[in-house]
Amino acid sequence: MKVYVVYCHPDPESFTSAVFQRTLTTLTACGHDVRTSDLYADEFEPTLSLQEWLDHRAPISPPADIASYCANLTWCEALVFVYPTWWSGQPAMLNGWLDRVLVRGVAWDVTERATRVTGRLTNVRRIVAITTHGSSKVLNTVQGESGKRVIARAVRVLCYQFARSTWLAMYNMDRSTVEQRTAFLDRVERRIRRL
Repeated sequence: MKVYVVYCHPDPESFTSAVFQRTLTTLTACGHDVRTSDLYADEFEPTLSLQEWLDHRAPISPPADIASYCANLTWCEALVFVYPTWWSGQPAMLNGWLDRVLVRGVAWDVTERATRVTGRLTNVRRIVAITTHGSSKVLNTVQGESGKRVIARAVRVLCYQFARSTWLAMYNMDRSTVEQRTAFLDRVERRIRRL
């Protein structure tokens, strides 16, 4: 399978980095063709410019600085996100990636009289989100798990109509033990092997 992994964390020594590394190791061991984007290492510019906003409904080519991300999206069959949950959602860097890379002509289209978009990422049949939460599952549920909704609903609707989404979350990260973190890494590996 062709798998595109989008990784977002500023600290290469973080637990999220360990999750990213385990994900890549597992995908490679399973024989998948893997492409990655490390948004912080890439120094990705997350800010949607005024011109990009003005052009967002125009059928234009993506700006040069996001062209490779767009090419990876149209290439892959599985899209994997690895990131920490901050303030109940994706980090600003990843939100900016969603704003700038999921553009018309690549991720969606809309006819002149349509009231909703049509997804163009029909090549994407699997979406996986792997994240950590500092707080408990109960608190995240009360808060509405907005990050989960973004991946499982907003991104998924742009993909193949029967695309499956997987949500792998480690809750209570701030109070976790080494054993709990190791168990989560093992869980990630098991789920990735089932892609």
